[in-house]
Order: sequence, then structure tokens, then C-alpha cells
Amino acid sequence: MKIGLFFGSFNPIHIGHLIIANIMQDQTDLDEVWFVVSPQNPFKKQQSLLHEFDRLRMVELAIADHFHFRATDVEFHMPRPSYTIDTLTLLSEKFPNHTFKLIVGGDNLTHFHKWKNHEVILAEYGLYVYPRPGENPSFDHPNVHFVEAPLMDISATFIRNAVKTGHSVKYLLPDAVEGYIMDRKLFV
Repeated sequence: MKIGLFFGSFNPIHIGHLIIANIMQDQTDLDEVWFVVSPQNPFKKQQSLLHEFDRLRMVELAIADHFHFRATDVEFHMPRPSYTIDTLTLLSEKFPNHTFKLIVGGDNLTHFHKWKNHEVILAEYGLYVYPRPGENPSFDHPNVHFVEAPLMDISATFIRNAVKTGHSVKYLLPDAVEGYIMDRKLFV
């Protein structure tokens, strides 16, 4: 199977993530999309993140009814911060019959050369790139595939702030995720 890996903090997962994942699975040759919940992104500050198990649970709730989606906590069991190449290597060893591709937003291409072993990621795995607002990346490589998708500009920061200030997040989150956040009084 060909698996697209969609890495993120998912703090929280929102409809923008789900729309992009669905397009990647439906309109490319990917058989499944796996949401890799990252406990710590080397490029982001840790302090604003919910506990990793809460973020994983929200992803599980969000994708429960989609047969081609899967949540994984593989990075929870790795040294931190975890690097994409190490996760790709581990998953390739664990699932030798799968081919893994990396799903990234076009904004990631600007600093992709700073990623650990980015040349290996390109050569052995490849990228499926979705558009991001304000970005018009040019990246010429045979293993980089640009996928047409709606421009999604939904911010998890906006959602967290809306929850904190008591404003509605309806239509920004799956109902089950909104319920989980409200029941546990997350982000308040």
C-alpha cells in the first residue's frame, strides 16, 4: 500500500486538516493517509501544546468514520524532538510492504532544505504538496508532486483563542472534537 503521512501537532485537528487529507487520499494514488501526531515539532514551541494523548484522541475522534484514515502515535515512543526522517525510517522498517510519502503544505518547501536528511526524504520517499495561502512554491524534483486542493487558511491558534474567549468553533471542528474540547475544558 502507498501511505501518505500527514505530520502535525493537531492542536487541535480541524476541518482544514481533514479536507486536505481527504483530497490527498481521493485524488492521488495514496491508498491511505496516516495522521502522525507529533509530540514536539523541532520548529515549534512546546508550551502551547495540549498533552499528546489529548491530541491523539481528538484525531481518532475526527477520523473515526473514514476507512482510509489512520492515527498513529509512533513519534510518542521516539527520542524528542523527533525528526521526520527518523519516523520515516522507523515506519519503513516496521511496515516493509508499504511505501510512504510525505504530505506537506507548500509553505514547508521554503525551509525544507533545513530538515534533517532532506535529500534522503526526497530521494527515498518524496513529497505530496498541497497549496497554502500566500505561497507559490517552485520546487523542481521528480519526487515532489503538487496536488490541486482548496486553499485552507484555518488556524488552530484562531480555534484555541475562540475556545478560550467563549466563542463558537462550530464548522471549524468535527462535532466529536468540539465535544471533547468542551467536555474537558481544553484551551480555556
